[in-house]
Amino acid sequence: MRPAAAAALVLVLVPAAGLAQKKDDVGAEQRKLQQTQRELREQRAKAAEARKKESSLLAELEEIDRTLAEKRAEVTRLDDRIARTQAEIGGLRGDIRRLEGRKAVEQQVLATRLRSMYKIQAQGGALPLVLGGQDPVERVMLLRHLTTLATVDARLIQEYLVTSTGLSERKAREEARRAELESLRREAERGRAEMDLEATRRRGLLAKVRDERVYHERMVGELTEASRRLEALIQSLQERQRRAARAPTPPKPGAPAGGFATLRGELPWPTQGRLVGPYGAQIHPRFGTRTFRNGIDIEAGQGTEITAVYAGQVVYTGWFKGYGNLIILDHGSEYYTLYAHVAEIEVQEGDDVRQGQRIGTVGDTGSLTGPRLYFEVRYQGKPQDPQQWLRHRG
Repeated sequence: MRPAAAAALVLVLVPAAGLAQKKDDVGAEQRKLQQTQRELREQRAKAAEARKKESSLLAELEEIDRTLAEKRAEVTRLDDRIARTQAEIGGLRGDIRRLEGRKAVEQQVLATRLRSMYKIQAQGGALPLVLGGQDPVERVMLLRHLTTLATVDARLIQEYLVTSTGLSERKAREEARRAELESLRREAERGRAEMDLEATRRRGLLAKVRDERVYHERMVGELTEASRRLEALIQSLQERQRRAARAPTPPKPGAPAGGFATLRGELPWPTQGRLVGPYGAQIHPRFGTRTFRNGIDIEAGQGTEITAVYAGQVVYTGWFKGYGNLIILDHGSEYYTLYAHVAEIEVQEGDDVRQGQRIGTVGDTGSLTGPRLYFEVRYQGKPQDPQQWLRHRG
């Protein structure tokens, strides 16, 4: 090839190679940009999901508490079924022992009869005995006796078969119940394991609220909002009662005369327990946050009885975010009492209750500090210091 032609070829190939390299570099940069955009979208989605999950500590606590309540109720139902199945197995075992005893006796009687029949058969059978006698009356009596024995033998065999069938049936039922019992026990064990997981999750959330300022402050904000919503609920209940123009509630059996307003310092405590959270302004000892408690906290064991402090009507029952299971009683003349963190609500809206009547049990639903009863007294929607209404404890 001539030098001039070779030089021309080099001049043509070099720009083409440079252009291809440039295109490859642009493609790589575009792919990097697309990858970065994808990662950014994923991070934004994760951040949004995290914000969504963290949007409400009370909502998360409510979800845990509801799941715990469902699992607790499920395990209780399973335990009841286990107890009933165990009782049924015990009854079947008693039947089996009784039938086995009866079967042994019947076997012994049948064995005796079979030996007698074998002896008769060995002597040529019953027919020669019947025909061998000279006296016709004796032959008739012998025939009747043999017929009676045959009837008795048939009945013994039938009773033995009934006993054997009953025994087999009860053994089969016992085996089925034992299999059912084992299944129920496994199911109850799974339920308890799930309860443990939810309880661990709850403890973790409350530990964050207790130990980390950001979680504590978020919870304080949410509880303040929950208090506002509760106040709005009470106002709406008052308006509903006013619109209904209901006459003042007549005194219920056992209620002191004169109405709620006359009983300042005389009301019984709603549960047996220790006052651990007084009414009024509170300053957190660690974080210094200021809050106002509209009621009192009474520490009590899980399941402790809650009673109405005065006769009235149940105007609200159910879950209320920040308070767990909540009961509100209307005592007339715009006086209300509130009972929160309830484990089991034992009254329904519209029920009339008397003073001292059991309305529920203490629990930790919605509580940040374990089983306790949160109790409020309200007049015209405004909170009162419950300790001024309850009897003094020496």
